Amino acid sequence: MKKIIFNIFLAVSLLGGSLNVVAETAEEKGLAIAVEIDKRDTGFKDSTVKLKMVLKNKQGRSSVRELRTKTLEVTGDGDKSLSIFDKPRDVKGTAFLTYTHTIRPDDQWLYLPALKRVKRISSKNKSGPFMGSEFSYEDISSQEVDKYTYKYIRDEDCNGVGCFVIERYPTYKNSGYTRQVAWINKQEYRPEKIVFYDRKNALLKTLEYKDYKQYLNQYWRADIMQMINHQTGKSTDLSFQDYQFNTGLSEKNFSRNSLKRAR
Repeated sequence: MKKIIFNIFLAVSLLGGSLNVVAETAEEKGLAIAVEIDKRDTGFKDSTVKLKMVLKNKQGRSSVRELRTKTLEVTGDGDKSLSIFDKPRDVKGTAFLTYTHTIRPDDQWLYLPALKRVKRISSKNKSGPFMGSEFSYEDISSQEVDKYTYKYIRDEDCNGVGCFVIERYPTYKNSGYTRQVAWINKQEYRPEKIVFYDRKNALLKTLEYKDYKQYLNQYWRADIMQMINHQTGKSTDLSFQDYQFNTGLSEKNFSRNSLKRAR
């Protein structure tokens, strides 16, 4: 997850740990914040992590899935990631491969072991739910800076810390959103909360990040991500554990052929 959010390119300077933004407009300041977020999350090379996905319906009934995710940082383009489901038995071996791109549509494939075939996810279906969760396919891809335009809105406390509030607007076709409002921790430049608005600009979902930990003295990762769908009453919790970095992953670990071999 590079990436649970953004990149940017503006004249910024860091002084005493705070961002001194040489920007005159709300759009330039919003972009500068996104660029700083990406800058601070660059250089981890690769990572692996275990996840527990808890899906809850409107009545509170839940189901649990367990999976692993590998990520390869790509210079000059978006990251590559491979997610492999381990439990329950009916989804065991299902694998999802993403090549994120900075400007052109992402490439995504899903391997379904029951059918023994690889299905390509159409760019027109990126707003669809990922494995029945409240996360869409576009939510779980690497969030590259160029995929959005930005606008700084205001400063505001969030989760007890000072945050920048910015809006970002998808620049790619077939997004399920008109805009997203993000609360960014002013000290650490990590997202605390994102609110999503659908294609009709109606409130759709809220994503909250909890229990952050820092790795390699630089990279912040949330232990818990909770997505609530305000229109359906459903929610999905992702719990992360056992992050590993610089594990020696390479391009061959993220080929289409690797989907069928994923275990």
